[in-house]
Amino acid sequence: MTVFVVSLFLPNTINFTLPTNASRGRSSPPRRTTRIDTSGKPSLFAQQRDLTPPQTPTVDVDNDGFFSSNENPDLRGHFPKQENHRSIIAPSDPHSPAWGSGRLFTQPRSRASSPPPADILKHNKTIAKASVLGRAGVKQPQLGRSDSHDRVFAHADWTVVPADQGNGGLRNAVQAAVRNGNLHDKIWVGTLGMPTDALEDTQQKQDIEDRLATEYDSLTVFCKDSDFDGHYTHYSKQILWPVFHYQIPDNPKSKAYEDHSWIYYVAVNQAFADKIVKNWKRGDIIWVHDYHLLLVPSMVRKKLPDAKIGFFLHVAFPSSEVFRCLAVRKELLEGMLGANLIGFQIHEYARHFLQTCSRLLCVEATNDGVQLEDRFVDVINLAIGIDPVALDMNRADPDVAEWLQTMQDRYRGKKLIVARDKLDHVRGVRQKLLAYELFLNKYPEWRDNVVMIQVATSTTEQAELDATVSDIVTRVNSSWANLAYQPLVYLKQDISYPQYLALLTVADALMIASQREGMNLTSHEYLFCQDGKFKGHNKHGSLILSEFTGSASVFGGNELSVNPWDYRQCADAIKQALEMDDGEKKTRWDKLYEAVMHHTAEHWFTAFLTRLDKVYDEQHRRGTTSVPRLSINQLGRQYQQSERRLFILDYEGTLASWGSPNDIILTSPQRTLDVLNDILQDERNTVYVMSGRQPEELDRLFKRVPNLGLIAENGCFLKEFGSSKWVEMADPEQMRAWKESVEGIMHYYHERTPGSWVEPRHCSLIFHYKSCEDQESASRQAGDCASHINDACEEQRVRAIPIEGAVIVEPIDWSKGTAAMQIFDGLKKNMAPNLDYDSPVDFLMVAGDGRDDEVIFRWANELGRDGTVKNVTTVSLGSRNTEAGCTLTQGVTGVLTVLQKLAMIA
Repeated sequence: MTVFVVSLFLPNTINFTLPTNASRGRSSPPRRTTRIDTSGKPSLFAQQRDLTPPQTPTVDVDNDGFFSSNENPDLRGHFPKQENHRSIIAPSDPHSPAWGSGRLFTQPRSRASSPPPADILKHNKTIAKASVLGRAGVKQPQLGRSDSHDRVFAHADWTVVPADQGNGGLRNAVQAAVRNGNLHDKIWVGTLGMPTDALEDTQQKQDIEDRLATEYDSLTVFCKDSDFDGHYTHYSKQILWPVFHYQIPDNPKSKAYEDHSWIYYVAVNQAFADKIVKNWKRGDIIWVHDYHLLLVPSMVRKKLPDAKIGFFLHVAFPSSEVFRCLAVRKELLEGMLGANLIGFQIHEYARHFLQTCSRLLCVEATNDGVQLEDRFVDVINLAIGIDPVALDMNRADPDVAEWLQTMQDRYRGKKLIVARDKLDHVRGVRQKLLAYELFLNKYPEWRDNVVMIQVATSTTEQAELDATVSDIVTRVNSSWANLAYQPLVYLKQDISYPQYLALLTVADALMIASQREGMNLTSHEYLFCQDGKFKGHNKHGSLILSEFTGSASVFGGNELSVNPWDYRQCADAIKQALEMDDGEKKTRWDKLYEAVMHHTAEHWFTAFLTRLDKVYDEQHRRGTTSVPRLSINQLGRQYQQSERRLFILDYEGTLASWGSPNDIILTSPQRTLDVLNDILQDERNTVYVMSGRQPEELDRLFKRVPNLGLIAENGCFLKEFGSSKWVEMADPEQMRAWKESVEGIMHYYHERTPGSWVEPRHCSLIFHYKSCEDQESASRQAGDCASHINDACEEQRVRAIPIEGAVIVEPIDWSKGTAAMQIFDGLKKNMAPNLDYDSPVDFLMVAGDGRDDEVIFRWANELGRDGTVKNVTTVSLGSRNTEAGCTLTQGVTGVLTVLQKLAMIA
């Protein structure tokens, strides 16, 4: 069994050594500038130059030099130490450079013209115009690149090196699982993270692909530069990333509304799916990761219907109100639902996904997952973590101890607040610095006594934010700096891994002010580094953490939780962190450390795969092709050998083929009544018919079948076998209370959906829209209605379930399953004492065809498994996946024929 770990970037990439100059990683001097250059990179935003204001003379301008990684002149200093030459330990939250513009490695430049034309029609016109000019002999200008630049890579020497971009948390989790023997056979599937058009049709490309496959367990996906640029730089980063973090790209400068880069997103996802399908063998596991590859699960499922597919979203998942703003919202959801198991970091994201599926796709979403027409998709939340073993190994690096001493000497007598963030709007760097400025204003006694070190890696797309942040830095340092003190050290560069670990160890507090973040692993690494292992250095430091990060849900309130938009609260949290006594610090740290060591990377990896194995087996067992046909001969033998028989049979779709639960049927087919009477002639038989109809309707339908037990409104009413009285299982007062709330909501949507109508029942309400002319609009309104009711009435213990052409609202606490349990308990109470058997029933048959019958199938199967009932037969007539033990493909006719044959057995 092989696990395909599918991520946009492979853990390794290629570094070329060109014959004319040495590798960039060896010859380039370290970046010392603190000014971001926006002139050379393409962007969807208007280009602006020299946005960063000059720093005042009071600022210590040597900070960049101080943190320059000069102790490692080669590439190794940038990365964590590796356990062996094939290990892939990475920073948990690497700050990736823009695609095609990395400074560490010598790699080809992208051939993509970025950004792509904003309008597909304009794109076609551009091609047509170029064609006309070409025929006229007019040569088009080239965009500053030559073929000779590309040709040199075809013959250059190259080495495989750890990639500087990708999902560090995932790489560490895989490495930890391999180290501990929980993962034996794996294959990475991803791109090289560099432009590859220059290698097209060369032996070099094949050699790279072969070496990665044989020595590094990696399948390389090659995409055209234009496809990858459109997918990653534009659709993933300009549209999906902001929306998933609650920042709808609707500002005046955004081109998202007219961007057609979706076609590139689809193309790259298809390239991944094709690579997986080509290499998959039966029994393999396919695990797809993150928002770059949302379509891959369904693309693979179309080609490999029986594949075991997991999907994990590492970032946040927004509420349905935000997600529905995406033009291709349904395609993205359906892409994810191709998986057997979908994982999210925390419960909030999983709940948002379930609500979004219910609202936009009009499917039934339970707490456990999503019920599709032909299968069930499980949904879980499972927080990723860090790899403590690898982190501890890297802390033993002598460079870390050296940097610890250097920083302690430089900032002696000062309290240190540290932070490391990517400079984008989501990470909240601006809000954090404004809060720090307010702190210094509000509490002047801390001036000269505290220093904030903010490491920020910036990209060209954030030039405006970069200028704003630089203004704040300049203002803070201009106000309170002197020759011996600088309150805010702002580094627009990433730092080496030993510096990063030293910074986390020496800090008195870490401050994270993200506006949204899936899981902030920097905070986990900080807490691990605060264990006091290095004598004479800080331990049990405070953690100031935004409440909008996934980590806040894991830590259980033991951190100092803040709303990054509330500057006063953030400023007070800084004061509280710096003034906290050692006892409280240790108490908080102990609990936080316990959470970090529980939610480790290895635990996350093995728990997800274990759950995937389990749900795949369950789903496969329930699949219509896996459930065996009903054996009438075996059923007949069990029936003949038994003395106390109980039949629980669904009505609509099982005993009567015409009419749906939404129609009013005044009579029942004569054959159904005759078969029920024949079965009931044997005194050893007890028969119950269950339905979604009201008690009055069932009385009319079965008035000519004496001694028949009835279950009405899916378990809310029960008429016992041989009785003429109905018993209301649910509390009438409780029913009236929630119906008043729900009816108001339903009538609101009824008024806005021409052709719809609301059907009141004793214990349920149904919003019908099947007869509406505009089905698309009606379906959208029905989804909104179900979502509204589930949000507003959750505490009243009711749920809205979308079914075909309707939304039914029913109580959670009463179902066909609860009615069946009541029946079984009643039979048990009425048993005569001193009998030689314990169970009131030795033959149980349950037949049904709908979603609401699954709960009773589950109950009956459990009675059979634990031996309470000797012979249990559960039969499903539907084409959907089922908990039933067998299926009957002949429908209603088949059920009536089986019952007739049983009635004829003496």
